[in-house]
Amino acid sequence: MAVVKPFKGIRPPKELVEQVESRPYDVLESEEARAEAGDNEKSLYHIIKPEINFPVGTSEYDPRVYEEAARQFQKFQDNGWLVQDKDEHYYIYAQTMNGKTQYGLVIGAYVDDYMNGVIKKHELTRRDKEEDRMKHVRVNNANVEPVFFAYPDNAVLDKLIMRYAATEPEYDFIAPVDGFGHKFWVISDAADIATITEEFRKMPSLYIADGHHRSAAAALVGAEKAKQNPNHRGDEEYNYFMAVAFQASQLTILDYNRVLKDLNGLTSEQFLEAIRKNFTVEDKGTEIYKPAKLHEFSLYLDGHWFSLVAKDGTYDNNDPIGVLDVDISSRLILEEILQLGDLRSSKRIDFVGGLRGLAELKRRVDSGEMRAALALYPVSMQQIMDIADSGNIMPPKATWFEPKLRSGLVIHKLS
Repeated sequence: MAVVKPFKGIRPPKELVEQVESRPYDVLESEEARAEAGDNEKSLYHIIKPEINFPVGTSEYDPRVYEEAARQFQKFQDNGWLVQDKDEHYYIYAQTMNGKTQYGLVIGAYVDDYMNGVIKKHELTRRDKEEDRMKHVRVNNANVEPVFFAYPDNAVLDKLIMRYAATEPEYDFIAPVDGFGHKFWVISDAADIATITEEFRKMPSLYIADGHHRSAAAALVGAEKAKQNPNHRGDEEYNYFMAVAFQASQLTILDYNRVLKDLNGLTSEQFLEAIRKNFTVEDKGTEIYKPAKLHEFSLYLDGHWFSLVAKDGTYDNNDPIGVLDVDISSRLILEEILQLGDLRSSKRIDFVGGLRGLAELKRRVDSGEMRAALALYPVSMQQIMDIADSGNIMPPKATWFEPKLRSGLVIHKLS
């Protein structure tokens, strides 16, 4: 059963939230963060991308950069740009994209739940990326940015959230760059806090949607602190890490598409002929064509869009991995025909999140940078949960969640 708790969030005063909040650390490069922060000394980028406070070219992994994160975090608190709540709260965080709103509960998730598999993952993590985030958590003694969870739909929690959603939010702003709406409420009522804790206790599992490296780092630092404390009791704040948990049915997963540098020595005609072995191929002309259903793909090649429909027998409906479109295309096109090898390290392929649209695939091919593009139908949240429940791992670059969580609305201290 899932264990969660409220916490004393560290937050910007209402009038400063739009100066403090930022995009997550891992969705932009250092120079983008430098440009977005500009001359705004209150931007959270000074804490989560602290290399921007050093000369251009300074490595984000330089030991001085981590020390600067801690210095900036303390500065923000000293200056009153971040202020800790006096009492423990849960929080509600709502995001609106293209007229659709999803509501998340900001919780303290239990480290042991991550370690024992109650909090389930669907992606592999890399140790170097884990260690980078662990250093950031250690030096700040805080989870500065949240991770992104999903939980099975729950009518009690939905009703509670909607009651708060009808009231005036603590924060309400439109984010620059993406133009998405963000709202935030503080839950201080003791009965509501008890209800949230109890409803999560009834859930057999929580699911990491996005932020696998942040989850791993937060949990590993928590476990590390427990081991280092000779008087460890189990109720210390470091036993929990910050997550925003959304009802699974509310989440939007976009397509995560591929652009290909070459056809492995094949001509366009030979490539299409090889594809016909496992797919029904139809030329859709020059207008952008988006896959309309599972097991249909769009190929952009030589100025034309093609529909590729996987033939019966090329996938197993009873195999949670083998039935995925990302696995079908990887096995039968990227591996069998193009022989790309490990997709995580291959230099012959790149990945484009669906928010950029299929026009971005066309642009990169038409420019001559890429030879062809492959668009996929989005993975569903139910597929992700099925894979996590089965103990399997998704193929690489399979999911693109949007909108991303903004950082800086609330921070969780480990002591």
